[in-house]
Amino acid sequence: MSQGAAADFRESSPVPTSRLGMWLFLASEVMFFAALIGSYVVLRLGASSWPDPNEVLGVGVLAVNTFILILSSVSMVMAHDAAAGGDFRRCRNFLLGTAGLGLTFLVIKVLDYAHLSHGGFTIGSSLFASCYYTLTGFHGLHVLAGVVALLTGAWKAGSGRFTSEEHGYVEGVGLYWHFVDLVWIVLFAILCLM
Repeated sequence: MSQGAAADFRESSPVPTSRLGMWLFLASEVMFFAALIGSYVVLRLGASSWPDPNEVLGVGVLAVNTFILILSSVSMVMAHDAAAGGDFRRCRNFLLGTAGLGLTFLVIKVLDYAHLSHGGFTIGSSLFASCYYTLTGFHGLHVLAGVVALLTGAWKAGSGRFTSEEHGYVEGVGLYWHFVDLVWIVLFAILCLM
């Protein structure tokens, strides 16, 4: 495809290519996490015995982390609204707040891992432990990637790289962040309530 044809496609497309690209990326992420979660469910339902998560995990800590990610989604919505309204200082501040909440989530998760492993709940101690660390570890890596994207967006917002018409980066990061938050809510439900 020539450059002219590509430009014509981008201009005539009802969906911006960046948005389409993000949705396609998120579709691949849905498949990735669906495979992990599906494997966990099969293992969990097929096991003759399974530990009670309330006895093994710090369910209260996981609930606090869930609340933190829900707050971060609210902050992300505020960042997008600020960008759409052309208030990029406010957008930057909300992106930084969202990143801060993401980092708080990660710090709590690392402390939780340390506490659990100190008590003998390590990745090799049981099938449940292996599943727990795999699911939450991959999720944590996605949160970390989101924090990097949020900080990049905050830098862009603060350096005048967005306009009220052209702020697709904030929208893309928002879609990704909400996805990561939704995955955590599903993980919390299946790990702690199932």
